[in-house]
Order: sequence, then C-alpha cells, then structure tokens
Amino acid sequence: MTPSRGRTPSPVDLPVALTVAGSDSGGGAGIQADLQTMAANRAFGTSVVTAVTAQTTTGVASSHVLPLEEIEAQYDAVTDDFDVRAAKTGMLATAEVVETVARWTREAAFPVVVDPVMVAESGDRLLTPAAEEAYEQLVAAATLVTPNADEAAVLTDIDPATPDEQAAAGETLVNMGAGAALVKGGHGDGETVHDTLVTPHGTETFTHPRVATADTHGSGCTLSSAIAARLAHGEELTAAVEQATGFMERAVRYAHDVGEGAGPVNHLVDLRNDASREQTREAVAGLAARLDGVETTGVAGSTPCAETAEDVLCIEDGDATFGECGLATALLSAREAAPSMRFAVETPPRFAEVAGERDVPVTDRPDGGAFDVSVAAVVSDETTRFVGSDPDAVVNAVREAAEAVE
Repeated sequence: MTPSRGRTPSPVDLPVALTVAGSDSGGGAGIQADLQTMAANRAFGTSVVTAVTAQTTTGVASSHVLPLEEIEAQYDAVTDDFDVRAAKTGMLATAEVVETVARWTREAAFPVVVDPVMVAESGDRLLTPAAEEAYEQLVAAATLVTPNADEAAVLTDIDPATPDEQAAAGETLVNMGAGAALVKGGHGDGETVHDTLVTPHGTETFTHPRVATADTHGSGCTLSSAIAARLAHGEELTAAVEQATGFMERAVRYAHDVGEGAGPVNHLVDLRNDASREQTREAVAGLAARLDGVETTGVAGSTPCAETAEDVLCIEDGDATFGECGLATALLSAREAAPSMRFAVETPPRFAEVAGERDVPVTDRPDGGAFDVSVAAVVSDETTRFVGSDPDAVVNAVREAAEAVE
C-alpha cells in the first residue's frame, strides 16, 4: 500500500548483482567482502550463502556447509524477485554445491564470474577430488573465471609464474569452455603484479606495482565482485577487468589494520576517498589563506587515499582544481615513500637554504626512502616544495623559511 501523505520519494535505480559464496565472520572475505565491494562499485548486492565459517585474519577455525535445499531456496528467492544483471561465485565447498551452481550458471541470463576458491593461502587444497572435478563444469559455463596461480595450477596443470605462463593457463581454461580467464599474479614474487586476461579475441596483461604488504585477506573475493558489479552496469568485459584491477590496487595499499593476522583489503576505499574531496578542498583553501603574504607559487592537498593526480587539489594562479599539476606529481611521489603526506607548498629555491637549519629534512629524492616526519623540503633547481602530513607543520615550516630568507 502506498502512503497517501508525506514527501515525494526518489528511489535510486542500481543494477542488481548476486554473490554465491560463504560467510566470513571476520568480515574481510566471502559474502561480507562481496557485498561491500558491490556497493562500492555502485551495484545493489544480493546473496546466496553457501557456508558459514568461524574465520578471522589468522585463519579458519571451523566451517559449516548449509543444506543444499537452503542454498537453492536462497537462489530461487533472489532470482524470482530481483532483475539480476551479473553474479559471482566464491566458496562452494562440496561437489554437490559446485554442480548445482554450474547448472544455475549454464541457465543464467546474466554473466557469471567464477572465483574458484580451491586452495588456501597455506597451499592446502580446500576441496575434495570430486569437488575439484565438478569445477570443470562450472568453469565451462562461466563468463569469466579468475584463478590465482595456485588455483590455475589445479585447473590446468600449468604453474603460471610469468605472463606467458598465465596466458597459457588462461588459454587452457578458455578451451575448457570458459568465456574468458583472468589469471592473477598477486601471489607471485617481484615488484610488479601481472594479471593476464585471455579471451577468444586475444590476450591482455594488466600491470601495477606490487604493494609490500601481507594485508591482502579477501583480495580474490573483492576483485571478482568488482568485476561482477561492473558487468551488472553493462560494461564490456575487458574494461570491467581493467577498472576492477585498478580498484584493487588502491584497496590493497590502504588495507584495514585490524586483527592479529593478515588484514583485509579496503573494500570501500574508493567511496571513502571520493567522500573526502570536499574536506580536502576546505583544508587546502585554509592552508593557502594562512600563507597569504608569503612568497609561494602553489598549494596542493591530496585525499587520504590518493593514487593519481585526480585525487590532488592544486591552487595555482588563484585557480583550484583536482588534476594534473607540478605539485600533484611531487606530492604523489612523496606519498610513495610516506603515504601520510597530504599537503604541499611550492616556494622559491632559496627557501631550501634555511629549511635544514630549522630541522626540516631536505631531499631531492622524495620517493627514495621513507621519512618519519610531519614535514620535509623537496628541492630542485627551480623550486623548494614543502610536503607534510600536518598542515600546521607545513605552514610553520614555510613561514619560518620565508622569514629567515628576508
């Protein structure tokens, strides 16, 4: 019944995505990660819970697979009521569940991303041989399958340590019937992560710098959910994968510091970062106002989880914009070594002569090593740029340097 009185509603129309996976009581992986990630990628998340785990950042204490009829009841309820535009699968646990989900996937009128949860981080197999064999049916029905190196080895007998080996494993999965395969390199070695996408039309490898962290709990769930959410919006597969891998890079770098073990990735990092833009604008405007009368050529500030120039607000010649500027490049470079650095002020080069005398570290290589300070001076032949985590410290350092050179 529609109320006859009250404010006019304005419903939000989001595409519906579905996750079929297990529950993680620690909140970092499984259904919990999937629903947060779908929301972060602007899809309405629905769920079919296959199993309940007693799980933390240190491991899984116990798990209970739900009766098949309860799993089927959830799927029927969701698909009967909602216009599901895309789905993803995670922990399926038993051959019976895998076979059931494979049947759903074959019959689905929407794309299905299969994250084959088969191998624990310790390297232990999570499934019985019968369940592993049943996964071949699910892979054959999938729009996209997203194995890590260990899972790809189980499915293809290829140990993909290089992009060429990833491509070979991906081609094997496509030959098994998968619409496409994304063979991930997050569990590998080296300073660069390679994720290789194989489709019937060709191969593309996405690369990004590896983040030196063990806090990657839930990364596989998060990536597959981000792809599914983007497919629900109607994005083309390669574009969805490219955007989702970029989303993951930020989610891993700014992971949650919770628990005693490997912390979970930050599923909502993009939403929280975008929400901080106005606060950043106000902080940079305040910084500029406090330096009125001081000889400066630019002021900038970044959002808390800045990764690109689009996350940096620059004020140059009176104009305040998010995007490319010299100060944005310098600030992002400093953040590679010290991610807490959020503010930068550009001054004449002579300011460097007195900065060091006032206990402000001076460097020409801001990305060359971490400096545990609230403000530092980054020097070049043309400028001295004061960068810092604390706007008060930046203002004080710039003002003291300006007074000293007068």
